[in-house]
Amino acid sequence: MRIAILGAGAIGAYAGAALHRGGAEVHLIARGAHLDALRAEGVRVLSPRGDFTARPNATADPREVGPVDIVFLGLKAQHYASCGPMLRPLMGPGTAVVAAQNGIPWWYFHGVEGPFAGRRVETVDPGGAVSRAIPVERAIGCVVYAATEIAAPGVIRHLEGTRFSIGEPDGSDSARCRDFAEAMRAGGLKCPVEPDLREDIWVKLMGNITFNPLSALTRSTMAQICRDRSTRELALTMMRETLEVAGRLGVRTDVSVERRLAGAERAGDHRTSTLHDVERGRPMELDVLLTAVIELADLTGAEVPTLRTVDAIARLLNARLMDGSVAAGIEAARRAPAAA
Repeated sequence: MRIAILGAGAIGAYAGAALHRGGAEVHLIARGAHLDALRAEGVRVLSPRGDFTARPNATADPREVGPVDIVFLGLKAQHYASCGPMLRPLMGPGTAVVAAQNGIPWWYFHGVEGPFAGRRVETVDPGGAVSRAIPVERAIGCVVYAATEIAAPGVIRHLEGTRFSIGEPDGSDSARCRDFAEAMRAGGLKCPVEPDLREDIWVKLMGNITFNPLSALTRSTMAQICRDRSTRELALTMMRETLEVAGRLGVRTDVSVERRLAGAERAGDHRTSTLHDVERGRPMELDVLLTAVIELADLTGAEVPTLRTVDAIARLLNARLMDGSVAAGIEAARRAPAAA
C-alpha cells in the first residue's frame, strides 16, 4: 500500500513510522527543521512500548510523491479548507483520505438518513470550502486515541494509546478501510473498522470539548482540572451538555461522564495540544471541538449554556492569538529580566 502523510507532525509522523515499519510504502510531507531531521535521521519514536526508528521518504513537495492509495491527513482541521493545492498531486482515481481530526468532521451528515441527511455543518465546512478541497466521497473517518508530541525535530514521543478507529461515513464495509486497517495493524497499531464511527467521535469529543479549552484558559493540566472541585463540576456539566446534543442526533454511548472524567484524571499532568498552542502564541482549534457542537445544539434544540459561555471566553482569547498580541506578550515576558 502506498501512503502519503500530509502533515507529518506528532500524530502523522508516529503513524507514518509505524506504517513504514509494517511494510507500507510511506511518504512523509513536512517542512522546516522537522523535515530536515526526517530526511537526515528518519523518524525516531520514543515509546513505553519500545523505541524504534523508521526511515520513510520525506519531502516538502507532494508533487515528488504523486498519486497514492491513501492520504493520511495529519493537519489540524482549521487547515483543511486550504490544503487543496498540497492534496491534489497525491490524488488518483481511487485515492482515499483518512482524516485524523478531533471534533466534528465536515462529512458528519454524509451517508446518513433522516432530517439532517446531507446537511453541511457550517462551522467546520464554511461555504463548502472543505468539501471542495476534500470531497466527502474520498473521506474515511478516523478517531485518534494515541497521544504523542514532538520532542525535538524528527523525534516523536509516544505517551500512550495505539488505537486509530476508522470507518466509512455511510457505515459501509469497504475494501479501502480493511486494507488500511491491515497496514496499520502490521505496524503495531490498533485500527478497528467501526460500522458507525459517530459514537467514537462523541466519546472522544467529550474529553476534547472540555479539557482542550479549559486547559488553555486556565493554563492547567487535565489532572489539575479534575482535582479542583469547581473546574471538575464545570467539566462534568460540559460533558453532560455534549451528550445531550449527541443524543438528539441519535447517538448513544455506554461511556458515562463520570467514567470519561476518571479516564482524564488518570492521564495525570498531561498538557493538551490546545494548551501547547496557546503557550506558543498559536490560535486554538475551536471550531470543530466546541463551536460546531453549539451549531448542532441550535439545530436540534438542545440547551448548552455552559458550552456557550466557555466558547465565548475562548473565542476572545483566540482573537488575540490570531492578531498576534498574545504571542507578542509571550515574547516580551521571555525577554524581560527576572524580577529581583
